[in-house]
Amino acid sequence: MNYLFDLQHPAHLHFFRNVISRLEKEGHDVLITARDKDILVELARKYGIEMVVFGTAKRGILNLAGELIYRQWRLNKIIREFKPDVMMAIAGTYISLLGKLRRIPTYIFYDTEHATVSNLLAYPFATCIYVPVCYRKKIRWKHVRYNGFHEIAYLHPAYFEADISVLEEVGVKPGELFTLVRFVGWGAGHDIGRRGLDRQHKIEAVNELRGFGPVFISCEGELPGELEEFRLRLDVTRVHSLMAYAALIFGESATMVSEGAVLGVPGIYIDPVGRGYTDEQEKEYGIVFHFTQRQQDEAVEKAASILSHYQKEKWRAIGKRIIEEKIDVTDMIYKVATGSRQSS
Repeated sequence: MNYLFDLQHPAHLHFFRNVISRLEKEGHDVLITARDKDILVELARKYGIEMVVFGTAKRGILNLAGELIYRQWRLNKIIREFKPDVMMAIAGTYISLLGKLRRIPTYIFYDTEHATVSNLLAYPFATCIYVPVCYRKKIRWKHVRYNGFHEIAYLHPAYFEADISVLEEVGVKPGELFTLVRFVGWGAGHDIGRRGLDRQHKIEAVNELRGFGPVFISCEGELPGELEEFRLRLDVTRVHSLMAYAALIFGESATMVSEGAVLGVPGIYIDPVGRGYTDEQEKEYGIVFHFTQRQQDEAVEKAASILSHYQKEKWRAIGKRIIEEKIDVTDMIYKVATGSRQSS
């Protein structure tokens, strides 16, 4: 069979890459299309994954509209030539309508409720939409709710094992407490009209966190000059190994704090609205703590409390519980792709 995967973000490559590898080993033809977003191209190169890249992520509604038209035009030509039997994506902004028009089964996976515009461009046309059970909004179109988180697809112990040698690469001793900080660019379609930590609070937060051990900052774009020395410089394929040994994840990325939760690392998540999956990780598991921009001081205080009374065994046990209570998401994606799971 021919499979087409359309990727919009680095996390999408992580989400699908184990399924892609399995399909290729079974002799299927797989084509990956992608947009130039953050480290996606670099990540694919490091993994030795070939992609057809077109379209560049830019800020603003007009740029996003222009990219939508351009990418659908290019995708239509690719689909006509490749003739996929199945198409899959996270969000599905660019392929859902084309799948509907060309009568190609198109399966969408998503977990971001407030991406209203992109959801309206994808959900009505998809063959089926797959969302976690914790997804907060009702979906009018054909969908399935599954008991899992996206991040389990690539951080499940069946597919991932942290490499402790990463600590030596960043100059940290085994057992030493350190914090991984993530600042995002706020340029995605679902980020329009929203903002994150201001410059001064970024500086204050890092200064507080560094009192408990090393701080490494993963950042989209520029950092305040005072924080540049903390920028994480590490092979992009090694970040999850580093994360697995962190004492805390702090910042504006729902994906990164959810990755931490799956690995048994507590997270402080700062965002105006949150996500259904971070809500569940906070309310059901107590490993993620969500704060709004108006609660920046409280967020730093909670981070300091976790680090000053750090309980590694407690947090790792929660991560293990998450894995035990949730499904193998990669296996689910594979079953959807191959038709061995009902899509209704």
